[in-house]
Amino acid sequence: MSNISPLAIIEEGAVIGENVTIAPHVFVSKDAVIGEGTTIAHGACIYGKTTIGKNNRIFSHAVLGSIPQDLKYRGEEVELIIGDNNTIREFTLFNPGTEGGGRKTVIGNGNLFMGYVHLGHDVIIGDSCILANAATLAGHVEMGNHAVIGGMTPIHQFCKIGDYAMVGGASALAQDVPPYCMAEGNRAKLRGLNINGLRRHMERSDINALKSAYAALFNSGDPLKETAAKLLEESDNVHVRKLCDFVMSTERGIPFERKEA
Repeated sequence: MSNISPLAIIEEGAVIGENVTIAPHVFVSKDAVIGEGTTIAHGACIYGKTTIGKNNRIFSHAVLGSIPQDLKYRGEEVELIIGDNNTIREFTLFNPGTEGGGRKTVIGNGNLFMGYVHLGHDVIIGDSCILANAATLAGHVEMGNHAVIGGMTPIHQFCKIGDYAMVGGASALAQDVPPYCMAEGNRAKLRGLNINGLRRHMERSDINALKSAYAALFNSGDPLKETAAKLLEESDNVHVRKLCDFVMSTERGIPFERKEA
């Protein structure tokens, strides 16, 4: 049985799951779906076609699903999809998709969004990511799984951030960050592997293989994509191959200091 305050505004048509808690002064639109076990604190607003999965914790004054901040938006039907077990802290703002980006913003499971985090239109986020206070993702940004964005860090539109990557706080990222890597600075550049994060999730042999691959890719001075292609031919390590596949497919480029061969 759900616990919904009589002071909340729930539009007719909204779908509310079992054991949902909705505090006073919450707004839920007629097109919203709230999964079981989710809690929504006072003053939060759920707009538009927003689907929220199970056991999410949504804190005060979060705004989810309000129309995209995109001048091309003309009122077409768009969507925000949020998975399970996410923590969405105070004053966060998540926009849905746009027609030009597939109409959907999609968030996975088990993520932590700290206060004032903004997710722009058509953003895609995987599982178990952490976005610290006031991290700001522009439209069409894609993040993998287990990635971390430091506080007060803006991410340029269309950037991609790979699995287990980290972007340091107060950085400004305008290019892609490969999986397993760390970037920092304004403008952000690669500083090496995200070693602390990798140690929590990976065997030493895999980390050593990534160290060798990173050195060949970013420290040797050899052409980047040629080196990645060569490593793909030589290595059967799944993590090295994922790193090289990312390098081969990047469209915005990778921000690293190029050295003379």
